[in-house]
Amino acid sequence: MAALLTDPVEEVRIAAADALECLEGKGNLPEILEALKKGDLGTKVKALYALGKIGGDDVLPALLYCAARPEEDIKSVAVELLGKLARPQALPVILERLKDPNPAIRAKAIAALGNFKDPSLVAVLVPFLDADDGLLDAEAVTALARIGKASLEAKFMEMLRSPHPQTREAAALALGVLPVN
Repeated sequence: MAALLTDPVEEVRIAAADALECLEGKGNLPEILEALKKGDLGTKVKALYALGKIGGDDVLPALLYCAARPEEDIKSVAVELLGKLARPQALPVILERLKDPNPAIRAKAIAALGNFKDPSLVAVLVPFLDADDGLLDAEAVTALARIGKASLEAKFMEMLRSPHPQTREAAALALGVLPVN
C-alpha cells in the first residue's frame, strides 16, 4: 500500500494515504481508548474523532458509551459519529438522544438518523418538522430528504415560508434532492 503513495494519479495517492491512516489508527486503538478515558475534554473529543476515522465494529462500544455520557460535548460528538457509521446497533442510543434536554443534542440525533436511510424512521422524524425553531425542523427536513421521502414534498414546500432562514434553506435543499414520484 505504501507504494501507492507515489502513484502518478492523485486520487490513488489520497486513497492510499487515507487507508494507511485508518490502518495506523486501528493499531493505536488501545491508546486512543486510553486517551478517551483519561484525557481532558479536548483530548477526549480528539480521541472520539479518531475513533470515527477508524470506524468499524471495534469502536462502537466506546461511541455508544460516550453517546450516553452527561458531558454535552462528548455526547454530541459521539452521536454525530454514530450517525456517520450508521450501524444498526447505534439506533437505540440515537433514538434515545431525541429526548435529550439539549436541543443541539436532539438536532445531532435527528441528523444522524438521516444517515440510516431507513424508511421506518420517517414516523419518528416527521413530528420534528413542526418544531418551528430553525434547528430541529431544519435537521428533520434534511434527514427526511436523505431518507428520500418524496411524499413529504408538500410539507417541505410549506416550510419554505418558515420565519427561520435555516429552515427555509434546508427545505429548499431538500426539495432539490427528493426523488421524483
